[in-house]
Amino acid sequence: MTDGRNQQRTLVLLRHAKAEQSQAIPDEERPLTARGHADAAAAGAWLARHALLPDVVLCSPARRTRQTWHGVALGATGSPPEGGPAGSAPAMRYEPAAYEAHPDALLDVVRTVDPTAGYVLLIAHNPGISLLSALLDPERADPDGLRTTDLVVHRPTTRWAELGPGGAPITARHTARG
Repeated sequence: MTDGRNQQRTLVLLRHAKAEQSQAIPDEERPLTARGHADAAAAGAWLARHALLPDVVLCSPARRTRQTWHGVALGATGSPPEGGPAGSAPAMRYEPAAYEAHPDALLDVVRTVDPTAGYVLLIAHNPGISLLSALLDPERADPDGLRTTDLVVHRPTTRWAELGPGGAPITARHTARG
């Protein structure tokens, strides 16, 4: 087992897919729209095409982020995240701290990742997820922030526990539309 010192790391930030706008249900329970489901699957297909399948998934517990992850997994592998051969599914963590989080709180969640993990996918909400991207790479971050189902690929230059401002250049971005 490696201690993660010389290992390349990838952090993909994903804003959840398009969700229903309804004041009749609590914000945490808002489901994805049909377009949101299609966009999540398209995001998963893009990740698979670029060999960006996660070791660890950090996800807000809100319904729309959970549904986004489900769609991403289906789009990437053709099977739901709970399916597939034993050992093939990434480590999944629903993180209450990722719901309505500020970028520092999201960064704290990422810093807790196992040091041997090479690729982490974080699925969360705006404005926190956009602000985290800008914190990690202020020069290349989109000044307008992430739109629904936007993916931003960062390459941290330190171990997860040491990740900080300016410590993860953006190497790719994608807007998933099904």
